[in-house]
Formats: sequence, C-alpha cells, structure tokens
Amino acid sequence: MNLSDRFQHFRSTVLLPAIDALAVLAWGVLLFKYWLGGQLRLLINPSYFGLVLAASLFLLLLGGIKSWQWFRRLRNPRSQVQAQEILQHITLFPAGWGSGLLLLVALLGFFFSPMVLTSQMALQRGVSESLPPTQVQAQSFRSQTKPEERSLIEWVRTLNAYPEPDAYAGQPAKITGFVIHLPQLPENYILLSRFIITCCAVDARPVGLPVKLDQNRNAYPPDTWLEVQGTMAVENLPVDSQTMRGTPTEKRQLVLVAKSVRVIPTPADPYVN
Repeated sequence: MNLSDRFQHFRSTVLLPAIDALAVLAWGVLLFKYWLGGQLRLLINPSYFGLVLAASLFLLLLGGIKSWQWFRRLRNPRSQVQAQEILQHITLFPAGWGSGLLLLVALLGFFFSPMVLTSQMALQRGVSESLPPTQVQAQSFRSQTKPEERSLIEWVRTLNAYPEPDAYAGQPAKITGFVIHLPQLPENYILLSRFIITCCAVDARPVGLPVKLDQNRNAYPPDTWLEVQGTMAVENLPVDSQTMRGTPTEKRQLVLVAKSVRVIPTPADPYVN
C-alpha cells in the first residue's frame, strides 16, 4: 500500500467518522452550555428553552453513539471504507465537508459569546411606538395598571390600545430601557427602547418612547441602560422623513419629561417577550 492509499484509508476509517462524531458532540455541548449559563436569553424566546435543552441532550446521546461506532469501526475499517465510497456518490460536497463546517461553527460558538442587540441594530430595524402584530394579538391590555407601575412595554401597549397622547399628559411614569440617539431629535432628547423577541433574536423588534432631559444627551451614550422617572407630556417632535414618507415633518408624541435619571446595569434578560 503506497502513501496515497494509506492516507485515503486513514481518512475514510479514522478522520471522517471522528469529525462527524465531534460535530454532533460539539453542538450538543454548546447548546447545553447556552442553556446552563443563561445565554439562551440573548438568542431565543424563553418558551423554547425546553426544546433547546431536549435537542442538546439528544445530540449528546447521538454523538456518544457515533463515537462508539467510530471506535468499533477502527477494528473493522473495510465496512467503513465501503460506506464512505457510497456516501461520496450521493452527497453534493465531498465527504466530511458538512460535518467539518458544523464543527467549525460550533467551535466559534465557544470562543464568541452571544451579545445583546445594540442601539445601532435598533436604528437599522426601525424603532416603533407600536407593538408587532403578534404581540398586539397575544398580549392583553391592562387598563387598571397604575401609570407609575407601567413598564416601557406596557406604555407602548397602552398607546396601542388608545393612541391619543393627550389622554396621558401629566401622568407619572418610571421606565427602563437602553439609550438610542435619534439624529432627528433635539440634543436634549433620547429614545428609551427595548427589544421585543417573538421567536429569536433575528426577529426581535425595538419599541421605544422619547425622553426629554434637562441636559445634553451626550451625558448618556447609546446603549446605556437607564431607569427614568418623570411625568408624561405631549410635544411636537420631528420625524424621520425617510421612514415617514408623505407625512408632516413633525408629529404629536407622548414624551416622558425626566425628573430622575439613573444608570443601571444591563439586565440579565434584556429582551421582552
């Protein structure tokens, strides 16, 4: 047997089956790590945590079985060579490429942790004062909630139910969210925002409310998490002409006039579902 034949023999009987088993095991470990460390909160809706845990356990079991089969085939490589030859005729890519790519992506997941969606992402997706259609249908409007006890999402939900800003002028409020600097707003205004996640971070949509400060907004850089307490008011604010085509350049909006602003840490669960 020459060197080339020996390499092909090693590749078919040892290397490719090992990559297959490692790819499955790596994904099982990665998903379990995300579940155990609470990092799934940055990726998917909590409703799917159980499904991810079940998938990770299944992959660990499957990876263990494939590892055991790999060890057994080391003693009987002829059947493995035949299987690899058949596989090469029925797959689009050369044998091992798919498993190798899966293994590479899983390894990257161990080195790079999931990140919280930022204000830049919110600007790209467009911040709205309206809830996504699925949230409007699925969530109930609680009119008995005291104004000062409403979260930012509950204020947005309130405006969805009765979109007349004058009805809420003078009401106290205390909300939390991350800072967005909208270029069309004056320098003493920020947008306090939260992401609503329906399925996963890919479909997360930002909602927010304008906040009027008693100082320049540069004191609170984008992505800073704040707890703002104050009083609701109604003001005419400029809108983005590119996203509000055919509408006036100003719009009557509900604004939180800040009396107290406190910087807070990024929550462990930064999204709302």
